[in-house]
Amino acid sequence: MSTVFQASPSNQTAVRCRGLTKTFGSGAAAVQALRGVDLEVRTGELLMLVGPSGCGKTTLISVIAGVLSRDGGDCAVFGRDYLTMTEQETTRFRGEHIGFVFQAFNLIPTLTAAENVSAPLVIKGMKRRPAVAQAREVLRQVGFDERMQESSPVDLSGGQQQRVAIARALVHQPDLIVCDEPTSALDSETGWKVMELMRNLALATNRALVVVTHDARIFEFADRIARMEDGRITGIETPLKPAAGAAEPRTL
Repeated sequence: MSTVFQASPSNQTAVRCRGLTKTFGSGAAAVQALRGVDLEVRTGELLMLVGPSGCGKTTLISVIAGVLSRDGGDCAVFGRDYLTMTEQETTRFRGEHIGFVFQAFNLIPTLTAAENVSAPLVIKGMKRRPAVAQAREVLRQVGFDERMQESSPVDLSGGQQQRVAIARALVHQPDLIVCDEPTSALDSETGWKVMELMRNLALATNRALVVVTHDARIFEFADRIARMEDGRITGIETPLKPAAGAAEPRTL
């Protein structure tokens, strides 16, 4: 039977990775995506992962979110290790405590925007009507009017689909939110507003947020920036100007 999860106190460790390794393929075709990654993410912080394409950022957050299994090393999320859980426990843990914004959105084309966003709540056992009502509120917060909420994902632009994916990751108020390029399909103003929303919703109640990004315009929102290269964390820095003091969007 799995341990009952309780949120960590302020500034406690949300994620701890030690010596994390992951290889795809075998033999001459093997690609080492992670080469002994050490990383800690604290509650109440927004940590950004930056680095060149193919350096292992998406692999790392996928392991942290329990989407991919690791080959070696340790990875604990709020003190829990996926390797000690059954498949059912892992699925339940992810559904209750982790929100994931995929770069490919992964929206269900047969559902409306509002129904897509309500899905995590329905999976957790909420009735459809209140789940959709809660989804509509989060969609309004990311700039969706009521008409757009009834649209199918196939009728939405890339930026609109991205906002639906972000709303879906936020709607069940997870303890850890992991995002893969959340502003890649958004213009500067919308990207800024979305990051403000994500930071306020995700961190106001002592959650943790990990964002993979190439978008230097949003670096100010980070408490810390971890740089990756060739499957390793090469350094961690603090932005020169923290997001709390930033009022207007700008290009860095």
